Amino acid sequence: MRHRVTIQPSEHQFYVESNETVLDAALRQGINLQYGCRNGVCGACKGKLLKGDIYYDEDPFALSDEEKDDNQVLFCASFVDSELVIEVEEVELDSAIEIKSLPCRVHEMNHLADDVMQVFVKLPASERLQFLSGQYIDILLEDGRHRSFSIANAPHNDEFLELHIRLVEQGLFTPKVFNSMQAKDLLRIEGPHGSFFFHEDSNKDILLVAGGTGFAPIKSIIEHLINEKNTRPIYLYWGARTQADLYMKELAEQWASNQTNISFIPVLSNAESDTTWSGRTGYVHDAIVKDFDDLSVFDIYTCGPPAMIKAAEKSFTEKGMTKEQFFYDSFDFSTE
Repeated sequence: MRHRVTIQPSEHQFYVESNETVLDAALRQGINLQYGCRNGVCGACKGKLLKGDIYYDEDPFALSDEEKDDNQVLFCASFVDSELVIEVEEVELDSAIEIKSLPCRVHEMNHLADDVMQVFVKLPASERLQFLSGQYIDILLEDGRHRSFSIANAPHNDEFLELHIRLVEQGLFTPKVFNSMQAKDLLRIEGPHGSFFFHEDSNKDILLVAGGTGFAPIKSIIEHLINEKNTRPIYLYWGARTQADLYMKELAEQWASNQTNISFIPVLSNAESDTTWSGRTGYVHDAIVKDFDDLSVFDIYTCGPPAMIKAAEKSFTEKGMTKEQFFYDSFDFSTE
């Protein structure tokens, strides 16, 4: 049985089948809701239930008790029991961008750190994947599951797709990347996905915040801005545990050296025993609120683990940021 969903304030409508989530149904019918992980972890697809009933297979991680009491729901994990009225903002995407399922081959692999692999994949000669800087692709596994990785190259430089893959020791896919995957191996991908991408229609200064391998989509955005000769002030903050986790620090320093509008500030949270580190320490969001009294002047793009995103949103809001200025991609590492 299917149920109708009405979106406020747009009044757009779509239908949800009994075996699909609200988000999947919306995307299938061309309704672009904001989303990220699609598994209840990041909270990007959060909205308000105004009327009707939904249920979850599992209690979603990204909803607090206060949000549940306020009828907030996660559309990526919610199934329907009735007709719904929901309140959520829709995302304007380029209608020319097509989600494709394509074969590809591993072209090159490089260790960026002990637990981070740079992987370049090449699509068939007759294919190109159009995407927006900041979006991600899914690698489709043989059992039907998928693993999501941000695209680290900019859209104009699309001969290969560049991925930064962090090792998850008990993971289903990443140990194969580090232990057995080789150049010329065949993969299948789907994408582009995600409502985290750079928005061109603004003149605000740009604040980019990366945590760990959240640097990958930030790299895509910066290389896009450099290619477009964008002169807006750009502040890149990269939070990591140790210097080794700043796995492309030299590239970021090169951007800042070559581009007068780019500033790079690395921040280490676990630098107590590192006598060679003279830079900033602590949490990256704390460094930002120390550096800026008013964050209302920025468009803020933040990518990293869920705890970092939540802490950043809270701290930045206290410094004048509104939700319209805050774009984020929150991800966790799955072992299932």
